[in-house]
Amino acid sequence: MNNNDIFKKLRVALQLRDDQIVEIMQLVDFRISAAELGAFFRNADHPKYMECGDQVLRNFLNGLVIHLRGTKENPKNAMEVIKQNKAAIQPNTIDKPKEEFKPKLKTEFKKKTFNPKDKKQAPKIQIVEKVQYKNGKNKKS
Repeated sequence: MNNNDIFKKLRVALQLRDDQIVEIMQLVDFRISAAELGAFFRNADHPKYMECGDQVLRNFLNGLVIHLRGTKENPKNAMEVIKQNKAAIQPNTIDKPKEEFKPKLKTEFKKKTFNPKDKKQAPKIQIVEKVQYKNGKNKKS
């Protein structure tokens, strides 16, 4: 298991979005863009894949501690922070009322069998015009 796998698993387990990860990295004065983060989360065979270094993962973990626990002067409860993250993700799903699944009734219809004659023929375009060649010989009838 490499650093990229650890980073991915933490992101999924804590339900963090890319913008939240950027903010967590800024807590420890480590600047990283969302595009660079996207490169860490790609598949290893992708051309834009980038290996996550030890320094990036270390700074993320240190920032995560501050994000979840807070500082000595301003302590936080980690579970409340995680609930806030979940609440930030779920507003889109709460606003929409869930519709009950109603299967569509199958209408009976007779399938047409394939007939190649029914297919519309495209008009043939004559590319070469009919040309009469005269090679200097007179035609005698």
